[in-house]
Amino acid sequence: MITLYGIPNCDTVKRARAWLDEHGLAYQFHDYKKQGVPAGKLPGWMSALGWDKVLNRAGTTWRKLDDATKAAVIDAASAAALMVAQPSVIKRPIVEWADGRLSLGFSPELFESHR
Repeated sequence: MITLYGIPNCDTVKRARAWLDEHGLAYQFHDYKKQGVPAGKLPGWMSALGWDKVLNRAGTTWRKLDDATKAAVIDAASAAALMVAQPSVIKRPIVEWADGRLSLGFSPELFESHR
């Protein structure tokens, strides 16, 4: 089973979900806002994808953080703490594909390569 992690009002997540629906691929949606960040998954994502890529420094949530909070993110542990406290700073979507591979973000080409 494919699991897509994100927040429902994110435009990129909406495009990813629409692509999966259009291609008839069944998936579960894990909503960070309602279900939180799955603590057991975060270390694996950061290891496989890179904590600096999982942390979305280009997003609105990051830009709204105070400078001290931003400056405190110096390694995987501090990034993980922020991501658990502020799930919207996680780049979206993270997808766990049926074969166990992970992807970060959305593009039709990326998703096609995991199909």
